[in-house]
Amino acid sequence: MSLDEFRDLLERHVRPDLTTAIDGVRICQADRTASPGTSMSGTVLAVVARGSKRLAVGDHVHEYGPGQYLVASVDLPVTGYFVDAAPDRPALGFGMTLEPAVIAELLVQAGPGELPPSPGTARPGIAVSGAPDELMDAIVRLLRLLDRPRDRRVLAPLVKREILWQLMTGEQGEAVRQLGLADSSLGHITRAVRWIRENYTRPFRVEELARLSGLSVSAFHKNFQAVTAMTPIQFQKHIRLQAARLLLANHPNDVTGVGHRVGYDSPSQFSREYRRLFGEPPSRDAARMRGETTHAAALP
Repeated sequence: MSLDEFRDLLERHVRPDLTTAIDGVRICQADRTASPGTSMSGTVLAVVARGSKRLAVGDHVHEYGPGQYLVASVDLPVTGYFVDAAPDRPALGFGMTLEPAVIAELLVQAGPGELPPSPGTARPGIAVSGAPDELMDAIVRLLRLLDRPRDRRVLAPLVKREILWQLMTGEQGEAVRQLGLADSSLGHITRAVRWIRENYTRPFRVEELARLSGLSVSAFHKNFQAVTAMTPIQFQKHIRLQAARLLLANHPNDVTGVGHRVGYDSPSQFSREYRRLFGEPPSRDAARMRGETTHAAALP
């Protein structure tokens, strides 16, 4: 597989909205090293073709570049940006959504002994590994289909399944396989993650989330932090503050109102925690964001 061809395909098909003609496949380009931005990771495979990407999840920082891939098996709040990007040499990245239903099908089709046994322990929700040639070859063949509309509808789903199989049998295979298992450790934590995302303005008791996840309180704490690199309260705080940032982009003069809408009763606490995460108080950050659009944090 030629890295030059990988880069050429990405450059030729990149769009301002990051989408491509293949469902679930995204191409990202950055022509400058921007300030860190925040987003949700999604459940994705991400591969960088040029430059490198730095991503923070809780207290953990991941960096990956050409020859490496990142797997996000849980939709987590992340802060990230491309480094080594310039107008004459933009950073380039590929992303593909991981589909639990397809992973489940592949698990059923796998023969005895074709997949390693699952230890059943929770794995980090985001991890980086070296990209084997077989995986990169399949990704390049998928991207070639962007130039072949007649073949794309039939062949793209098959090549995507091949990519998922390479991931399932690779270094991060355990995390990817757990996406297809409803009763896996990852599945238990995903229930709690989904509840917090949908109810981030509401207070909660950890015991309630443990019960929702089908785990004891001690097992829930251990597995939640293993997957998300955060406590449940820290996770909720990140979701609240990211939601506040989106609201402030449209309502920059209503800092108190926005803080209340995302669940803060104390304006001073809201401002303090917002500044700690984003580096500026809400009003100043909102003013800076007006007229500024960036995909710096978006995977890939």
